[in-house]
Amino acid sequence: MIALVSSRYRSLAAATCIGMLIVLLAGALVTNTDSGLGCGDDWPLCHGKFIPAYTVESLIEYSHRLVSGIVGLLVLAIFIMTLVRHRTSREAVFYASSAGFFTVLQALLGAAAVKWPQSPSVMALHFGFSIMAFASTLLLLLWANRMKRGSGISRPAVGVPRSVMIFSLSILIYSYFVIYLGAFIRHTESAGGCLGWPLCNGEVIPEWEGATRIVFIHRLGAMVIFILIGWLALHVNRVCKTNRGLRLSATIAFVLVLCQVLSGAWLTATIENEDWFLFTSMFHNIIISGLFGVLADLTIRSWKWREGREKE
Repeated sequence: MIALVSSRYRSLAAATCIGMLIVLLAGALVTNTDSGLGCGDDWPLCHGKFIPAYTVESLIEYSHRLVSGIVGLLVLAIFIMTLVRHRTSREAVFYASSAGFFTVLQALLGAAAVKWPQSPSVMALHFGFSIMAFASTLLLLLWANRMKRGSGISRPAVGVPRSVMIFSLSILIYSYFVIYLGAFIRHTESAGGCLGWPLCNGEVIPEWEGATRIVFIHRLGAMVIFILIGWLALHVNRVCKTNRGLRLSATIAFVLVLCQVLSGAWLTATIENEDWFLFTSMFHNIIISGLFGVLADLTIRSWKWREGREKE
């Protein structure tokens, strides 16, 4: 029997989720402003001090470390609270454990990047781990709210076709690689490889070299995700007519991927304006983080309620 989810637990889960999103955005800000070495090669201190001398780069980098430390404590608190109050729920324990694992992983990678310079391909993993940590906290928050309403306890009267789980899982895995490529673009400063949108440098198929190739592959990947999620939304609404929750999640995923495409176009339009580009880049990150979390939730619920599971 799963214990009642208290308002205190839900509040802590919400604070952890919001905090993790702030950490993710702060990390992107460090990358976009080239502030990664704002504290030199010291970690966890900044230029050998707890409170560093003021420079824009050191302020950004140190703020990122400070926020990450605070959120790390929130992750630890929600993990302990989950073990104490909801250890009988494998789902809640898994989300809390996953959040802790990826939080530690991204912290270690961040520390390694300061002490020993890493390649862009390795640094791009930092954002990928941040996405996973945020998605874990979002899943825990959604679980807590559903348990409060009772919608996370009872099984739907009609099972979910396995095709929904397979389709959504495939898109989730594929989207991670597209997200990774987007992070790789930032770390290689290749964003200017494709000017203009939807054409790339005025061409349908641009020259296949350098930064242009990287950005163009990312655009193609984003286009494929848009098509796949649109197809998934249609499929879910067709085969899950009695499951309002899954249909709503699939619709939200489609709205988010549409916003992601449009934000990508906005991002391209502001490349030559440093201030606006910083804002549009952060906005782009917020949407993709939410999209990945919604896709993960859709995948997990379609797996939990798949047809024939009660016979396994």
